[in-house]
Amino acid sequence: MNVNSLSQRLYKVATYLPEGSHFADIGSDHAYLPCYVCLRDETARAVAGEVNQGPYESARNEVTLHSLQDRIDVRLGNGLEVLEKDEVNQVVIAGMGGPLIRDILEAGKKKLGTVQRIIAQPNIDSRSIRRWFLNNGYSLVDESILEESGHIYEILVAEQGDAGKPYDKQQIDKELWLGPYLLKQGGVTFRKKCQEEMDKKKYVLEQLKKASSVDPKKIEGLNNEIMWLKEVLDYDRN
Repeated sequence: MNVNSLSQRLYKVATYLPEGSHFADIGSDHAYLPCYVCLRDETARAVAGEVNQGPYESARNEVTLHSLQDRIDVRLGNGLEVLEKDEVNQVVIAGMGGPLIRDILEAGKKKLGTVQRIIAQPNIDSRSIRRWFLNNGYSLVDESILEESGHIYEILVAEQGDAGKPYDKQQIDKELWLGPYLLKQGGVTFRKKCQEEMDKKKYVLEQLKKASSVDPKKIEGLNNEIMWLKEVLDYDRN
């Protein structure tokens, strides 16, 4: 992967940034995403944040290679600490676990005043991010799912607004887990993810039933999740 051939997931993330973006890419690694966006949009500007020295140096080198130092500021620091208050309009956090992305957003809440859009691409546990959006006044406005190199990735896009809007109160737990938009869109990749989840949940349920002491709440929770997945897979089949 390089700035001219982004991974599919980063390319998809880039499509959610409006023209003229002034965005932060947190955990930017080689700064491929900011460079890609700024090379294609002369009005875009970015802050590339990186917590580790090695990737920080790589990001600086990449930015210098493309002569983008005047529009991409590479900073060493943890999460949203690299930002000044009200400095950017969009935040991208991609390629980390959902709980870590949630913790970064929570720790840096004071830096999000002018942030109109957050684009999150968790590697696992997207539910924790949806829940954070719901609890912090961010309305989920879009979701996408894709498979690349044997991994399935979800991308969540949220904006300040009515956080409850995309959810049906009757099935909010199901939608927080599987995604309100993804449930409507369906598709081959979403179905594959649901089938994989179903296999995992059934295995865990079997193991729990063999345990010497059974937690009825855990059993009930797993049965609910299996039922939701079955609904998705049966609906997709019809």
